[in-house]
Order: sequence, then structure tokens, then C-alpha cells
Amino acid sequence: MPETPLPSPDLTLDTSGRLCPYPIVEIARAMKTLASGAVVCVVATDPGIVTDMPMWCRATRNQHLGTFREGAAFRSWVRKGIPA
Repeated sequence: MPETPLPSPDLTLDTSGRLCPYPIVEIARAMKTLASGAVVCVVATDPGIVTDMPMWCRATRNQHLGTFREGAAFRSWVRKGIPA
């Protein structure tokens, strides 16, 4: 877990049991419906999320707040970017 507390998510997506690219597809779909600055927590069991989520955030100009392992799952926090 991070040293500083993470914000409470506006939306939690549980993609447990699904493999890449499902977690990324789901967050991309959800981000279309959220306001700028909203926070999403994606729960995933696919370890690929550790590298996929930061790359997706850079490509889409969203802010990756961190991805942390919790037992058999990972929790990845993303803040929706503010359009330029």
C-alpha cells in the first residue's frame, strides 16, 4: 500500500478473473462517463495490470495514482485527466 492515503474512488471496477485487455477496455469505457478529476479503482487478478495501467494512463493523459497488490488481486487507482 502507498505511504500516503489514496482518494476514495468515485467508481470501482472489478475485473477479477479476466485477462488483458479486459481491465483496460473496462476503464476506457468507464472514463467516457466520468467527469474530469474522478477517481477509478480497478480490481484485477491479471498481473499484467501492473505494467498495462501506467502505460495506458500515459497514452490517454490520465493520472496513474498507483497499483498495489492485495493478496491474489491488484488494485489500480486512476484519476481522469483534465482535457487540454
